[in-house]
Amino acid sequence: MHVALRPRSGCLLLCLCLSVFTLLLQSLWVPLEMPTDEPAGRSPEEQGHRGLGFRRLALRLEALSTQVQRLSRERDVAQLTRDDLSLLLQSFRQDQRGLTHLVEKELKRVSQRLDQLSRHHHHQSHTPSPPDDLRLHTGPNEKCEVPMDPAYPLCAEKVEFLQARWQSDPCYAFYGVDGTTCSILTYLSQIEDFCPPRLGRNHSALPWHRKPQSQTEEAEIRTSLNPLYEVISNSSGPAVNFIRSRVERMSERWIQAGLRMRQSSNKTVSTRMRVLLYPGALAGNVGQRFEAMVKRGGPLGELVQWADLSACLTILGHNVTFSTSQHQLHSLIGAAPGRGSCPTQRPLTFDLIYTDYHGLAHLQGAMGLAFLHYQCRFRVLDSFGTEPAFNLGSYARSHGYKTLWGSWGLQPLQYMTMFPHTPDNSFLGFVSEQAVREEVEEEELELDTYKKDRIAVVYGKQDYMWQGKSDYVGVISEELEMHATVYQPAGHASNLPSFIRNHGLLTQEHFLRLLHRAKVFVGLGFPYEGPAPIEAVALGCVFLQPRFDPPHSSDNNDFYKGKPTTREISSQHPYAEKFIGKPHVWTVDVTNKTDVREAVRAILRTEVKPFTPREFAFEGMLERVHSYITHQNFCSESVPTWPPDSALRVHLGPLGQSCVSVCGRSSHHVCEPALFHHLNTPAAFTRLRISCSSMGQEANHLFPSYSPWGRHCGLQQEPLLFSCAGSDPSHRRLCPCRAHLPGQVALCPDCLYTTLQKNSGNSGKRGGKR
Repeated sequence: MHVALRPRSGCLLLCLCLSVFTLLLQSLWVPLEMPTDEPAGRSPEEQGHRGLGFRRLALRLEALSTQVQRLSRERDVAQLTRDDLSLLLQSFRQDQRGLTHLVEKELKRVSQRLDQLSRHHHHQSHTPSPPDDLRLHTGPNEKCEVPMDPAYPLCAEKVEFLQARWQSDPCYAFYGVDGTTCSILTYLSQIEDFCPPRLGRNHSALPWHRKPQSQTEEAEIRTSLNPLYEVISNSSGPAVNFIRSRVERMSERWIQAGLRMRQSSNKTVSTRMRVLLYPGALAGNVGQRFEAMVKRGGPLGELVQWADLSACLTILGHNVTFSTSQHQLHSLIGAAPGRGSCPTQRPLTFDLIYTDYHGLAHLQGAMGLAFLHYQCRFRVLDSFGTEPAFNLGSYARSHGYKTLWGSWGLQPLQYMTMFPHTPDNSFLGFVSEQAVREEVEEEELELDTYKKDRIAVVYGKQDYMWQGKSDYVGVISEELEMHATVYQPAGHASNLPSFIRNHGLLTQEHFLRLLHRAKVFVGLGFPYEGPAPIEAVALGCVFLQPRFDPPHSSDNNDFYKGKPTTREISSQHPYAEKFIGKPHVWTVDVTNKTDVREAVRAILRTEVKPFTPREFAFEGMLERVHSYITHQNFCSESVPTWPPDSALRVHLGPLGQSCVSVCGRSSHHVCEPALFHHLNTPAAFTRLRISCSSMGQEANHLFPSYSPWGRHCGLQQEPLLFSCAGSDPSHRRLCPCRAHLPGQVALCPDCLYTTLQKNSGNSGKRGGKR
């Protein structure tokens, strides 16, 4: 057979030959001999020519093809043209009789060529070598057989996979795998734990299972944010600049709040944590798009949270590392070089990792098997929340809750929200800026009333948010001078009403100064649930917002479609409507001009002073985050011990209501998912005087619950599905409710007492998980 080829195309021909040979073997060639006594799991090299079966040869061809392709790409080999390919395939069709001979001949030639390419590649390679304690050694003449151990049922399957695919990720070679069965068995026993330990080799613990040196230092309140500035300075860009600017502007208030916390009579002490902050939305290609949006008036709510979380952790005395680089993430967590098929090289050196949904994907791609081992240490900033039914992947797929987000199988309380709207998750929050300059604060203290100009600032930085709102804004303009901060590209005419005074995008400091003057902050209906209304109310503005009828949800609203929540949004900012309310927050039907006009006139007759709920004050966030770090231990196998049992108030809800609604009917009560395990017993139904004709246990996000039809009582089989949010017309939910501190929904009175008592008596120890 003769094929005319261009210069420099020999390597690609080898790849093509191997691919075609493998395909033909799978479809045409039936081997003359298929031995029945082939030792399971042995490589073709060990079994000799006589023992080569069809499947082993096909796997070997695939492995050789993969390596030649990779090496050829690295040498920038030119591709074959369409004419070359047609000629090659025509030649194969004419030469089918000699296929078996051709396979043997080409395999020998490919192996020789592969050795040449491999020597060339290894000569130029700059792949780092693993540390000595991770390097896997096998003797040159060592012979290995795959052990058949019932305790390691996947060993043979994993060996076969790596024989064919060990070159698919450079991390295998990094750990010493060279394609031989011996190196693969050593790797699978010492790094991945899929095969039993080999005789004479140390198998005390996998390198990433070993515990790093214990850290028992106490976290002491800091009086400086300099450690944070040092770690943030390693990153740059508009988003990081915003984070640093916000931290610097609010630094004095953080320090003062920390000092008050330290000087309080109930001094709290906890272990100093090593914390990694990794906002995945600011890394990689997603980060570039996010940065571009920030410049054009895009969302800043997430950045506000990252800024305040980083400052809060620093003031509380924890060691913070901040990164927005995927490349740096690999080195920080000890990921092996490659594409994430292998686990990390060492134990995770961070006690906690705060990230987001994008960051979770980056971590999974870098950590391999170690991702599941360490996922109990993750905390996920998730603005709108993730309900349990969406969180457990298998359940979400089988019950119609599968979305682009969710399905990570974390403890629902590991997701941390911007507002306390989803009690299945932890409320992280942020802090509101209460004033702009010190001289302004001093001036305010001298005044009996909080003076405001007769102006309104409209909440909406992009043109599309104003669509269909001209009549609504026009009614307000009858009483107030209207100001806006809409992004306006150079050379583009404004689409805003003529009576609007547009300042364009303002820095955060100048925007707060504008709010300081304004009487009303006007919501247009979007963005949903941002931080700006809380900061406006904290500066003495009245927030006027649209009511949604029917409520917005994933059923009728494009924004919430695909979000892992069934929440129904009754207004632009449900937290402001429910937890703050009048006189600071007015919710109106914006399609009714009379209602809007009367609301504006009533607001102008009302004197409103600045108001900040405690949970959005500096000390409130400090005590909340401190309580989470002290008590939320999702790595423990024991049942939660925080909040304490004394906080539990049990309610049997009416048909069709979620526990969010059932607990919310009582003033100062919320659903507490960490207390569900107390209700998941037959005794709980007995105490409520429920007579069950039958009782079953299954994975169902509505359980524990009672169905009057058939008087069936259901117990929860999967703790990850304990859900405050679940509801169904045929079920009455058993709900664990608890009281909360005034202005601090995340903490109950006993929660804070327990925090103080435990820490004063057990310095440096962590409590049970929440």
